Amino acid sequence: MLSYRSVHGAHRNLTRPCRSTIVKRGPSQSKRTFISVQTISEGFLDLATAVPLPPSLPPYSTTIILCTILSRLFLTVPFSIWAKKRQWRAEEVVMPKVEKLKPIISKKVMDEMKRAQVRAPKEELQIMHAKRVKQLLTDRRTQLLSEHRCRPLPTMLIPPLTQLPLFMGFSVVLNRLSQSPTPFDSESFFTLSTLAHADPTATLPIALGFITLANVETSRWFITDQQREREKKVAKWKEERLSQGHTILEPQKIIKSALRLVSVGRILVGTMVPGGVILYWVTSATFGLIQTWIFDYWEMRRKKHISQRQPSPKASKHQ
Repeated sequence: MLSYRSVHGAHRNLTRPCRSTIVKRGPSQSKRTFISVQTISEGFLDLATAVPLPPSLPPYSTTIILCTILSRLFLTVPFSIWAKKRQWRAEEVVMPKVEKLKPIISKKVMDEMKRAQVRAPKEELQIMHAKRVKQLLTDRRTQLLSEHRCRPLPTMLIPPLTQLPLFMGFSVVLNRLSQSPTPFDSESFFTLSTLAHADPTATLPIALGFITLANVETSRWFITDQQREREKKVAKWKEERLSQGHTILEPQKIIKSALRLVSVGRILVGTMVPGGVILYWVTSATFGLIQTWIFDYWEMRRKKHISQRQPSPKASKHQ
């Protein structure tokens, strides 16, 4: 699996002279960006030579993998857990309150329409009533989400926004470290002839695409029986609406199709980037896939626990 080329500690000897060459660029570059990339690049090389690794492990590749796992674990996972707890708070606290308000608001709107002596055909009255109820419920739901600090927009945006700077920053640093002359030329890993050049076999880029695709497709592995029943009901409702000539937008299917295209795009881009960068991308994608599986399993256990606590309809009728 692993192949490692070095000549009597060549990575240690190459580190000092190469770092000063790697980071030096023309005066046209921004000084602030230049200094930050230089500092991080030198720190990475120092870390790779300082970490006490077994001689059989390639130092730079191993350091890329370790840095990826630790940075994701301590810098991005906490935000994902934070978002997941906000989502659960919305489902377990806010939505039950909204459901309880539905009959109350419906009766209130009906009484207001009677007092106002609204006159119209029955179908128009029903549409008017439904619109007013929906608007009042939406306003109340928005208020409750704000009160319980679980508004959906921050919940959806903050986890990816916290991952983006880390992903882009580390990719830029590894790309800079791959520019010749570099100690990355002294090391190979798996199908990478060197960390400074693209994968000649495209094995890692293809693996990256499949891992990204798996992150999209395996979400159905951990759905509960209730979710399956709900999906069947929704599918039946969609068929009825389509048979009546209605147009139905399905955002989830659109997002999944877009992510499938992203999977193919990542393969193409991965064949053009240096080996150190593609190794980082594959490690990060693998970590993300495992995190998704853990969170989905966690979610499935939670929903099963909730369904067990709720009395069945037959038992409630018998009582």
